[in-house]
Amino acid sequence: MADKIKKILIANRGEIACRVIRTCRKMGIASVAVYSDADRKALHVRMADEAVHIGPSPATESYLMIEKIIAACRQTGADAVHPGYGFLSENPEFARCLKKEGITFIGPSPESMEAMGLKDAAKKLMEKAGVPVTPGYHGPDQDGKLLKARAGMIGYPVLIKAVAGGGGKGMRKVEQAEDFDDALASARREAKAAFGDERVLIEKYIARPRHIEVQIFGDTHGNIIHMFERDCSIQRRHQKVIEEAPAPGLREEVRQAMCGAAIKAAKAVDYVGAGTVEFIVDGSGELRKDGFWFMEMNTRLQVEHPVTEMITGLDLVEWQIRVAQGEKLPKQKDIKMHGHAIEARIYAEDPANDFLPSTGNFEIFEIPRPGLDDPGALPQGVTQRVDTGIAQESEISVFYDPMIAKYIAHAASRTDAILALQQMCRASLLYPIWTNLRFLGRCLEQEALLSGAISTGFIAEHMADLVPESLSERDCARLSSALHIMQHPEHLTEFDGWRLNLPPRNTAIIYVNGHPTEVPLNPMQG
Repeated sequence: MADKIKKILIANRGEIACRVIRTCRKMGIASVAVYSDADRKALHVRMADEAVHIGPSPATESYLMIEKIIAACRQTGADAVHPGYGFLSENPEFARCLKKEGITFIGPSPESMEAMGLKDAAKKLMEKAGVPVTPGYHGPDQDGKLLKARAGMIGYPVLIKAVAGGGGKGMRKVEQAEDFDDALASARREAKAAFGDERVLIEKYIARPRHIEVQIFGDTHGNIIHMFERDCSIQRRHQKVIEEAPAPGLREEVRQAMCGAAIKAAKAVDYVGAGTVEFIVDGSGELRKDGFWFMEMNTRLQVEHPVTEMITGLDLVEWQIRVAQGEKLPKQKDIKMHGHAIEARIYAEDPANDFLPSTGNFEIFEIPRPGLDDPGALPQGVTQRVDTGIAQESEISVFYDPMIAKYIAHAASRTDAILALQQMCRASLLYPIWTNLRFLGRCLEQEALLSGAISTGFIAEHMADLVPESLSERDCARLSSALHIMQHPEHLTEFDGWRLNLPPRNTAIIYVNGHPTEVPLNPMQG
C-alpha cells in the first residue's frame, strides 16, 4: 500500500476545486489551491489551507502550465495532485512529470489516458475487447475521396468527428453525399483550431440518440467495478446541461449489459481510478441490449459525478484519494442504488442569444442553501445539494468556462427528484448577469422530459418553448425603468418634469441592445 497522502494540491479552479477541498477537509488532508490573476478573490482560494499564485489570467499561462503546477507543489510540500476536470486532467505528460517528481497523480496512468485519448485508436481497442462500437471508419487514411466513399458504404446520415476531439468540436452531421465535402472541410478546420489535429473519423448517425454513460472505478489491486449509469441526453451544442441517474426506461438486463461492456473497456487499458465510459444509445424505441455502442472514455472525474454519489451514497473524490493511496475498492455486490437523482448545470449564458457566455460581477447571488433554507412543500426524503465555486460579487471571467453552479436533487422517485430540482431553480435570484436558470426551469417542465422521452435532440426540438420570443426593446426599457424607480424612488417626484399648464412629464432614456429608447415615467398617487 502507498503512503497516506498528507497534502493535496488541486490543479484546477472554481466549482471542482471547492468540491475537492470539501473532501480533503472531511479526510483530514491539507489542501492547496492555485490561482491566476483573474481568480485572486475566488472562492476556492479562500477555502483552501494554502494558495499559490501561478500566473496571468489566460489558462495557457497559468492552469495549463505544468511547470508552474509542479513548482507550486515544491513550494508547499504537496505530495499529491488532484487535477479535477478540464485543464490538465487528461494530459498524460502531466501525470508523467508528477511521477518523476515523486508526486502522486490522483488519476489513471499516462498509458491508460493515451490509449483512450484518440477516438480512432480507442474504438479499435474496444472492438478487440468485445465492446460494441458504432459502425464507421476509424482508419489512418485521411484522403477526402476515401472518406466520402466510406461514408457512402456506411449509409447516410453520417457523423464526421474529430479524432482528437470532444465537446462537439470538429463534429458535423451529413445528410447526403452532396454535402460531404463542405462538411469535411469545416470539421477539419474546427478540429485543427481546437486540438491541433485535423484527422477525423466517420460514424453512422443514430437517428434518435441518447447519451448514457457508466461510472467505473479501478484500483491498484486489479479490481474494476461500476457505479451504475447516468443519462446525459439533455445537451445544448453537444454539451450536457441536465444529467440524471438511473437512466429513465433502462431495463435491468440492458443495464447489466451496458455496465458489463464498460468494465470490459476499463480492463482493456488496465484502468485505475475514476473514469466514465460513454455510450450512444438508440432511443427510437425500447432500449435494447444490442442498441448501444461505445462512444468514448473520459479518464477523469466527470462534472456530473454528484448524481452517482446521490444514488450510491459514495463520495467519489474520497474514493479517488483512497485508490491513489493503494486501498482496495468495495465489492461490486456492496454497491447499491437508491432512489433517483437529477442535476442541472447553471451557466452564465444567454439562451436566447445562442447560449452566448455572459461575464461580469453578480450584485445579487441568491442560490439555495440546502439544510439552511426552508425548501417549502417538498416530498419527504428529498435531498438537495448545490456545488459551486461562486459567491456574492464573484466575477464571471471571459477566460474560463461560464458554469456557475450545479443543482442536484435526490428523492425516492424520479418525479419527486424533478419537483425538487424545479423548486431549486425557482428559489434562485442571480443579477445582473444572464444565466440559463429560467431556461432550465422550462426544460424541467416539458412533458417529454417528465415522461422520459428524451434524446440528445431534446433542446433543439423544444427550443420554441424553452426560449420564448424576446420582449421588444420598448418593453425591456419599460421594465428597466420600473426596476430603477423601485430601487431609487427619490429619483421620481411629482415636481420633476414640470411643464406650464400641463401635468408633470418625466422621461428616461434606456439603452437596449445599444439602441436608445425613450420611456415616459408617470408618478402615481398613494
